[in-house]
Amino acid sequence: MSRAQVPRHFLGLPAPAKLNLFLHVLGRRPDGYHDIESVFVPLDLCDTLDLVERHDGAIVREGDLTGPPDDDLAVRAARALQAYAQTQGLPAPAGVTLRVSKRIPVGAGLGGGSSDAATTLLGLNRLWGLALTRAQLAVLARGLGADVPFFLGDGPAFVEGVGERCTALPLAPAAYVLIYPQVHVSTVEIFTDPKLTRDTKPTTIAGFSAALQAGAGIGASVAPAGFGTNDLEAVVRRRFAAVDQALRLLAPLGPARMSGSGSAVFVAAADGAQARQWLQQLQPQLPAGWSAWAVSSLAALPLADW
Repeated sequence: MSRAQVPRHFLGLPAPAKLNLFLHVLGRRPDGYHDIESVFVPLDLCDTLDLVERHDGAIVREGDLTGPPDDDLAVRAARALQAYAQTQGLPAPAGVTLRVSKRIPVGAGLGGGSSDAATTLLGLNRLWGLALTRAQLAVLARGLGADVPFFLGDGPAFVEGVGERCTALPLAPAAYVLIYPQVHVSTVEIFTDPKLTRDTKPTTIAGFSAALQAGAGIGASVAPAGFGTNDLEAVVRRRFAAVDQALRLLAPLGPARMSGSGSAVFVAAADGAQARQWLQQLQPQLPAGWSAWAVSSLAALPLADW
């Protein structure tokens, strides 16, 4: 194969996980979705994507699959971008082979699928030479999932609406111990549970920032223990004994919390060394099959400058 015939490609593009430092459910909307408030922080726990251009227009999914390819968010993102380009009269996009290496567990409240979708949009925008703006990509992102717009942003963010309104929120680096108890939680089922509290009083960025400056709680510069809750946590703990057990394991280390709709749970450490020490202490206590990591937050999303 000559050099001119080698397909264009991007290899090893990162798709980071995220944590919800708190998650408030304010109420149900007329469209059936819920208004929320949260702070999202990206983590150094990442999936990686390889994008290899094809010339037959096909979208082909390879690598680690967690369900049918047609349901995969990276595939859906690629198809949505391809269709949008065609409707806008842009040069017809070539196809792509999407190869995803998964490290972020599915159904854990860590946003792995959403992050894969955002990285796909960013990578294909360049690979296909579409030159779309972030705002244009964000329109497509909102149709793919509530968390996808966050991963098109800059970094930590105060998140509102159904997840589409993200305001940059600079946060100091933080370290966490993260446990995944091998439970897949359906976000839809948790949000439709009749016991879910849906009337939390709205907060503000200023209120969150003031709590950080007060220095109380889970980590010196992370979400303070006295600030907010994860309103989904009580429902998930009742439905999934493993999540309750994971939170109890972390409780002696500090105020533990569930991320998103679960099932991953976390506790903030003073620094990376302490997180690694705690992880080593916890490993013998973890039931067979559970996963745990010492992770750090990212000050910026890896593709923020793309």
